[in-house]
Amino acid sequence: MPLIMDGGGTPSFWAAKKSVNSASSLRSFGTRAEFISLALINNMPDAALEDTETQFFRLLELASGDIPVYVKLYSLPGIPRSTRGEQHLRNHYRDIDDLWESEFDGVIVTGTEPHHLDLRAEPYWEVLTSVLDWAEQNTVSAVLSCLAAHAGVLYSDSIPRHRLAEKQFGVFEFRKTCDHAISRSIPDTIHTPHSRWNEVRENDLLASGYQVLTKSADAGVDLFVKKRKKSLMVHFQGHPEYEACTLLKEYRRDIKRFLRGERETYPALPLGYFDAVSTDLLNAFREIARADRREEVLSAFPETAAIDSLQKTWQATATSLYRSWLQYVSSRAWLRSGTLAPHRSVAESITKQTVV
Repeated sequence: MPLIMDGGGTPSFWAAKKSVNSASSLRSFGTRAEFISLALINNMPDAALEDTETQFFRLLELASGDIPVYVKLYSLPGIPRSTRGEQHLRNHYRDIDDLWESEFDGVIVTGTEPHHLDLRAEPYWEVLTSVLDWAEQNTVSAVLSCLAAHAGVLYSDSIPRHRLAEKQFGVFEFRKTCDHAISRSIPDTIHTPHSRWNEVRENDLLASGYQVLTKSADAGVDLFVKKRKKSLMVHFQGHPEYEACTLLKEYRRDIKRFLRGERETYPALPLGYFDAVSTDLLNAFREIARADRREEVLSAFPETAAIDSLQKTWQATATSLYRSWLQYVSSRAWLRSGTLAPHRSVAESITKQTVV
């Protein structure tokens, strides 16, 4: 089923799709069309802003099944933006103040690149905590991704995050610990991409009443949940939304920073991601880059060979997880409305949108 995009413009990936149709109303779906309304609060820095949109749009489209999903885009103020980034937000995003007066069934809050060890020192902290308070009272469920998950448990339960000795970077195997509405459709063993320097620990989560749904001997906890007031808070330390090339892009970006002198050490290869042949090629390039530390060296980066070897082991699981989440949101949104059928008329609720 389609994603129903709020606003007059469509972000670039979706504008290129042949199935995109702009419309001023959705009466073709019927006067009582069934849909879920979501806020996507995308806080990623400019370099990843549009990629993150694409990741979540694709995942929601795959996971939605026969449930149309209406999406509004927001971003927290206080995140550094270039002129181009600010223009993109003006074209496609709503001001965060619009959130407080809007009605949503669910919300997805992404992470961002932190600039302080203590998240409470970040310029967006107060607005982020207001979003968390709002979500607990006004949504059926909220997904908090990566740094947003760390911020959520810090704010709600004073659970600290801990700095890792090395970056948790790659695709890791996780074990399902129990059945839950969000996790029951996934197999006992799954794989999920992670890219982080910090972690929250299982013992701290359990002591504060969180239910851990997936964990790993190598990468710790991934998926954990807790009901807060009216909303099920769903936390991911990893990134099931990542596309096949996302970790490769991050790895190449970190190499570029090394070559520019913006970081002292050459980045480690993402684990569980490349095959043996590509690993050898990338290790050979590492020696070249270390010996000749200039940005121009990046032109010899073996990107094509690396792309061909990527281990894409998580995408079916990611779709299953988000399908279960959308089904959870859908069923409880209808109950919340006091009806046996979906509770909004798309045609009445939305006056300006794009159908994908």
